[in-house]
Order: sequence, then structure tokens, then C-alpha cells
Amino acid sequence: MPWQENPTPYRVWISEIMLQQTQVTTVIGYYDRFMKSFPTIKSLATATEDAVLSHWSGLGYYARARNIHKTAKIIHEKHKGKFPCTVEALSELPGIGESTAGAIISFSLQLKAVILDGNVKRVLARYFAIDKPVNQKDVITEMWGLAEKLTPEKKAANYNQAIMDLGATLCTRTKPRCNDCPFIADCVAYKNNQPTFYPVKTVKKARPVKKIKMFIIENKQGEILLLKRTSKGIWGGLWSFPECENDLPKLKFIEELPIITHQFTHFTLIISPVRFSISKKIASTDLFWYTLNTDLPGGVAAPVTKILNTL
Repeated sequence: MPWQENPTPYRVWISEIMLQQTQVTTVIGYYDRFMKSFPTIKSLATATEDAVLSHWSGLGYYARARNIHKTAKIIHEKHKGKFPCTVEALSELPGIGESTAGAIISFSLQLKAVILDGNVKRVLARYFAIDKPVNQKDVITEMWGLAEKLTPEKKAANYNQAIMDLGATLCTRTKPRCNDCPFIADCVAYKNNQPTFYPVKTVKKARPVKKIKMFIIENKQGEILLLKRTSKGIWGGLWSFPECENDLPKLKFIEELPIITHQFTHFTLIISPVRFSISKKIASTDLFWYTLNTDLPGGVAAPVTKILNTL
């Protein structure tokens, strides 16, 4: 059946999404807290976006959390809580690519499904000495073909776990432990004494720098103004500080706080936080007056947490 009620795919799905571009040691605590609050598809689907994002605060790549929430709603509302049981059906849902879909099917249902994550790409690039950048479309197609041929019909989950672990523990990005690898006899990169030459990378462009100013606005009661960001763009759906003076009453300067440098995948963000006081308390559905040491209204990005801790 293409859809079924099964808690295991749900748990594997959450862990696989969290592990995208994030280390296992970082994910463990987030995963435990997330599953405690949202143990089922229904509990996640019926939760507010703020509740979901608050459990993701500090984990980064917040589009993952928004897509998880969207997908949970689709499964709950359109498919009566039954989880997709084919790679094709999974791949149509928000935030689930073919490799993640393969991992979910393979590990939760013990069926044959192909995985091509970063670790697998590195192992294949070295083993076959693929001498073109691994992010090229033709190379990706070639790797999918190799991964398909190598994945066995039976015990595919064991194979997938093994090749992922091989990339994570032995065939690492830097300082690969080739002498401990059971495949050095046939690894072309090892035979050519070039393991770290692969995977071939494209030349990186200089990372652009963007600068913003954050307004830390406090009222007479000592409350701090937080603004809910739109769902698009960086930190979509999170609570942050205003970044412009538009539509704000007259502010009184207090002090400048230390500059914060925050790295994104494609650019560097320089944040200049400035404290102001305000005499008139403003209200809006997208605004929240926060008192330090109380519960936040939803998810916040790491720089916002850093500024609040400074205060």
C-alpha cells in the first residue's frame, strides 16, 4: 500500500530532516525534545508554527521546520494520518528530496531504496575516482546510477547504513582513514594516492557580506519588542527585532551593543544591535512585548538568543 499508519516512518523522517547539514551530536537533544512534544503526525500537524519553530531554535536552516509542519498537515488532513510508503509519494511532499525519501523507506520499512547523501557521494567519488565536480547535473545522474547498482535487493537498509557510516567515520572529508578501510584494494583514489583530491569541487566564490541594524526597543516596564518575521526569507516565521524605524514611534537612544557576525551558507551577516527606549507601547498581532526570563512567543534565531542573553 502506498500509504499506511506506522509510527516508524514518522520518527525516521524527523531524524533524517534534522540531520541534513547538521551533526548527529547536535541533533540528538533537539530530536528528543521534538518527539516528546510532537510524538505523532497529528500532534505535529495541529501544532502552531510558533510551537514548531520554538523547538527548532538554534538548529538552523528553518525552512526544514516549516516544511516538516506543512508535510505533517498534508498527511494528517489529506491522507488521514497515513504516511507515504513509496519514494515517489514521499518525494512529492515539501522538503523531502529523493535521497531523504530513500532513507525513510529503507530504514523504516526495510525495503530497497537508494540513498545519495553527502557521505555516500564522497565514498563513490573516491572509490570510482570521479574526476568532475559532484554538483554537476551529469555527475549527479551518474552517481544515482552507481548507487542504484550497488544497493542490494535484500538488506538494503544494512547496506545504506554501512555506506553512510563509512563516509562518516573512515572516508571523511579531511584526513580519511584509508588504512582502516576494507575497500582500499579496489578504491581508485587510494591506488592513485589521491583520496583527498575527491570529490572534485567547483571553485568557491567569495562569500558576500550583508549588514543590518537591529533595534532593541524597551518600554517603561522593561519589556522588549519582538517582531514576527514573514514566512519567506532568512529566519522565516521566527521572532526577531525590528530592522528599520518605519512605523515606530520616536525612539530614545540608549547604547550600541557588540556587533554580531553570523554565517549563513551563502553569505555572512553583520548585525549591529542598538538599544532604544520607547515611551508609547505599540500593539499588533505581529508584535510581542517580551519580558526577560519568560517564555518566548515562538522560535528565535541564534543571534537573537545571543542578544537576549547579553541583556
